[in-house]
Amino acid sequence: MSVLLKDLRCRHCARVTVKMLQSILLGCMLVSSSALCEAQSSHSTFTFHNTLMPEPSSLQAGKGYLVLTPQFAATTGKFHDPRLDHAIERAMSQLKQETGVLIPVDVQSASEVSHPVFSISVDGPGEKVQSVDENESYSLTVTSQSVHLQAATDVGAMHGLQTLLQLVQHTDTQYFLPAVTIHDSPRFPWRGLMLDCSRHFEPIPVIKRTLDAMAAVKMNVFHWHLSDDQGFRIQSKAFPLLTQRGSDGDFYTQAQAREIVAYARARGIRVVPEFDMPGHTSSWFVGYPNLASASGPFHIERHFGVFDPVMDPTRASTYVFLDKFIAEMASIFPDPYMHIGGDENNGVEWKHNPRIQAFMRAHNLKGTAALQAYFNRRLLKILQKYHKHMIGWDEVLAPGLPTDVMIQSWRGYDSLASAARKGYTGILSSGYYLDSMQTAAEHYAVDPIPSSSTLTPEQRKRILGGEACMWGEYVNSNIIDSRVWPITAAIAERLWSAQSVNNVNDMYRRLRVESLRIEALGLTQISQEDASLRQLAGTQKITQLKVLAATLEPATFDQRDQYTLQHNVTQQTPLDHLVDALRPDPPFRHDFEQLVQRYLDHPDANSKQNQRLRMLMETWVTQQDRVSEQMRHSPRLAPAQIRSVQLGQMGSMGLQAIGYLGTGKTPPPGWEAAQVALLKQAAEPIDLTRFDIMKPMQMLVEAASGKHAAAAAH
Repeated sequence: MSVLLKDLRCRHCARVTVKMLQSILLGCMLVSSSALCEAQSSHSTFTFHNTLMPEPSSLQAGKGYLVLTPQFAATTGKFHDPRLDHAIERAMSQLKQETGVLIPVDVQSASEVSHPVFSISVDGPGEKVQSVDENESYSLTVTSQSVHLQAATDVGAMHGLQTLLQLVQHTDTQYFLPAVTIHDSPRFPWRGLMLDCSRHFEPIPVIKRTLDAMAAVKMNVFHWHLSDDQGFRIQSKAFPLLTQRGSDGDFYTQAQAREIVAYARARGIRVVPEFDMPGHTSSWFVGYPNLASASGPFHIERHFGVFDPVMDPTRASTYVFLDKFIAEMASIFPDPYMHIGGDENNGVEWKHNPRIQAFMRAHNLKGTAALQAYFNRRLLKILQKYHKHMIGWDEVLAPGLPTDVMIQSWRGYDSLASAARKGYTGILSSGYYLDSMQTAAEHYAVDPIPSSSTLTPEQRKRILGGEACMWGEYVNSNIIDSRVWPITAAIAERLWSAQSVNNVNDMYRRLRVESLRIEALGLTQISQEDASLRQLAGTQKITQLKVLAATLEPATFDQRDQYTLQHNVTQQTPLDHLVDALRPDPPFRHDFEQLVQRYLDHPDANSKQNQRLRMLMETWVTQQDRVSEQMRHSPRLAPAQIRSVQLGQMGSMGLQAIGYLGTGKTPPPGWEAAQVALLKQAAEPIDLTRFDIMKPMQMLVEAASGKHAAAAAH
């Protein structure tokens, strides 16, 4: 697996090196990036470093490499169509931009080139309307002379092109492709991302760059959450008041929706719209109150949570309305599936409406769950009329529901497995909620079919995959990229790659590189933090503020929900505080944990780990006065000012712990208790921020107190 080239480096390594040098000054990103660059620059014999994400089904490194030159032209065989040609042209244009090599962008036919360097063979276009059964497999072979990509369909070829882009590496003077043989196909056919565009509207450019990033990591379903209590976001010409009164003017025209469908299809991505019903429908009723189970007046809901307004399932007029609406939406969204939500209906209005209660008694419907099942069955017939499969959240699963309905589970694997045993297909979202502010490692550990599963082979086939979910309460167009990416790339790998691909450290190594690739597509998940910090501080001088920011991440969803209730946060509350600038699971968190672990494994006073930790802790101490002063003079930073003081205290704590470990001395009585108390205080959320360094700092304190060594020996 070696390529014999002098001073060879990953094409992103130079960028990572610059970041590493910057990070040393800032006291962050000290482990993964430095280890990668040192490994690649210290030996004349280069070991091929796999940075592919998701990991292919089969990857075999060969001998040699193919240098990228202006002769690297893409040719197609007997079959090609505009969709394939445009995908190739996008890939070649991206390759040209990334490398600076003047390669031809236009696709050429094989007959035009005597010795094709990059040949693409595709059997056919695939399905006219892409479905869950689309063949997405491909094979990619790179030798020192040529590249060959083979796929059954356009979609498989698109995935192969993304892999090709990820393979590019470079020396000091040239770009090349390492010799490899790849055979690849996904583990699950449904690999989705849901964006909630109701609670906070996301403009078309956000949607498009999200689709570009999805394509880069081989995700294939864009689940578009278009209606909820806080806004109705898709134009209906049949019922214009839905957006005229229920959207605040923020909605997608039908032309824009069709544009997104076409944009997604060009990238091998299906678009599945969601119109939540019968609950989460306040925005519907602002324009059409006769749909509701209680009298108004109705308004767009500004708060978040579960609300009473719900559709009236007992009126024939409700289904007449929905029939006309779904017919209209089916003409815009060609995908075989349509999502009806079906979640979090509290049934309050049904229980307090005498007419609805009488209907339930007349139809022997015992309870509101049974009434919702009645609604779902009638709605299913309408969807089937327009050749759509229904998808709903866990709550739609009730006795008597036809097995044609797909279940999307937010309740967890047990709920999903129970549905599979009953004959329902399903996808998993529990564990993939991006608004939970979990780490990439935590999402990565969740599997739609865990190794402990007792499902039969036939039942396993009914679990089609999963979806990451970005609910929109606390994101807007400025920060959504940082909430979705690069973490979603780890989920994409879990849904594509073999279950045995589960090395967390290697995932983070590749995730760092993938984040650079994704940002090159026009996303802002890396750059957004600095831009936000400059705005918050009112200055370009944020070097020391970044030291603090690297150690912080947003509060968890539960912590934010509690804060929302206490401070009357609404849809209209600006998302412009420190918490909104921070990234979930920032790169520093994993790097610092690894650095501390390596140091504790070998606590040598002269080691690189010791030196780096000392420098880091000193940076934490010295930032305190400057950053505290900077935060004190910013109304939006001031509420979190104590964080700078706490970081300085933890810096002193760390220096003391390293000192004790380096000299072998025992801390004085009371030292450990004092540090534990400080850590406990620092662990509390402040202005919706939390430290991402708590675990390794606790490890240092325990090690200095002798507990780490005792635990290791035990």
